[in-house]
Amino acid sequence: MVTDEAKSKLVPALDRSVRILDVIAKSKNYLCLSDLARELGIAKSSVHTLCYTLLQSELLIRRPDQTFQLGPHVMRWANAFTQQSDVATEFATIWDQQTELPGATITLSVLEGAEVIYIAARNSDVSHSLIEFRAGMRLPAAFTATGKAFLSHMSDFEVRRLFAEGLPPPRAPNSVRSVESLLAELQNVRQFGYSCDNEQVVEGIVCFGASVLDSRNRPIAGVAVSFLAERLMEIGEDRIVANIQQIAGQLSRRMGADIARD
Repeated sequence: MVTDEAKSKLVPALDRSVRILDVIAKSKNYLCLSDLARELGIAKSSVHTLCYTLLQSELLIRRPDQTFQLGPHVMRWANAFTQQSDVATEFATIWDQQTELPGATITLSVLEGAEVIYIAARNSDVSHSLIEFRAGMRLPAAFTATGKAFLSHMSDFEVRRLFAEGLPPPRAPNSVRSVESLLAELQNVRQFGYSCDNEQVVEGIVCFGASVLDSRNRPIAGVAVSFLAERLMEIGEDRIVANIQQIAGQLSRRMGADIARD
């Protein structure tokens, strides 16, 4: 959230212009001057002046019925943002600052078919003794925390179609064994906003994950932290989940996702 102190430093006209663009972008209907004034609580004359400026900059287009839609200049910015954004680079810039869990292994992965591919990893000395995550490594999505985070954005029908021939052979005693059991896990991921690999990839390692979203609020990566199972009680599940959600949220916002700040 923007603090009162930060608000006092904002340029009012620019702040209002951004709010106009946000309202138009989020609205399911085309809005006119009166709609915008009512929605934002701003005088109609002020909205008219701001919209005129936005029209001249091609940030807005006026439709024949005098309502507004976003203009082509917005797309230029969006294209530039996409070209300049790299989720792996962004991940690397925050993993040390944002990770408050000493001894954690931190990974970033993407989904390809029914597998996740790791694109970045920082292994801790402790978990490294059981498994070493490395760029290019592939693991079954059904067993991994980041895989479950990805799969939770699919419908049950899509998940069943992906695993039409059944799940891959288990990697550990706790590996999920059926599609129906996997679907039950995914329902919990959707409800609570994080995923868990409870020793499903490697016996003795517990991993918590969350989705990284893009500007369309679609998953483009998964971020996860892993610990020795014996340390879970010591560290605290709530603390781990809060941390991984914080990292995923910050990465998502840097990638343009429209999600609320903590």
